[in-house]
Amino acid sequence: MSNDFERVIRNILRDIEVELTDEFDRNFERQAFFTQAWQRRKSPTRPGGLILVDTGGLRRSIYSVRKDSSIVFRSDHPAAAIHNEGGEIKVTERMKRFFWHKYYEATGSFGRKKDGTRRNDKRTIQLSTEAEFWKFMALMKVGRTIKIPQRKFIGTSPEVEATVREIIEENITEYFKIDFDINEK
Repeated sequence: MSNDFERVIRNILRDIEVELTDEFDRNFERQAFFTQAWQRRKSPTRPGGLILVDTGGLRRSIYSVRKDSSIVFRSDHPAAAIHNEGGEIKVTERMKRFFWHKYYEATGSFGRKKDGTRRNDKRTIQLSTEAEFWKFMALMKVGRTIKIPQRKFIGTSPEVEATVREIIEENITEYFKIDFDINEK
């Protein structure tokens, strides 16, 4: 009986791992933590792009660790904690250099007419807005704080609890159904 119980626990943990890994990944598509929508970005960079998805590194960084009778979901991505919990970061000299780099990168990409003036096409207008954003960021004083809103993508919620409860009930029902069928023979 002990082996059967251990098998049921292993099945439950495996099913939870698979289901919640999929759900946490879908949060990036939903742009929300299940039904709790993420705050929209104020920056004009990547208009229409998915929030928290630039390179996909944060999304791919989610993994799970199984121990005897528990499972923990984690991310080792350097930006995971600040995005998942929200908070403030202080502007550093290094950040300012990065902002200036992004500004020069954006301004160098402007479409130009033959006479050297900027084109007035959609891409150039977008780049102009993006360049202004990076210039604003680069001109911030060292030590000033930037508020990062919480955009939770992993953790507990009523939806997670309901999923876990449903998986446990299904596995236990299946276990007793199999046990019942064996006893009838």
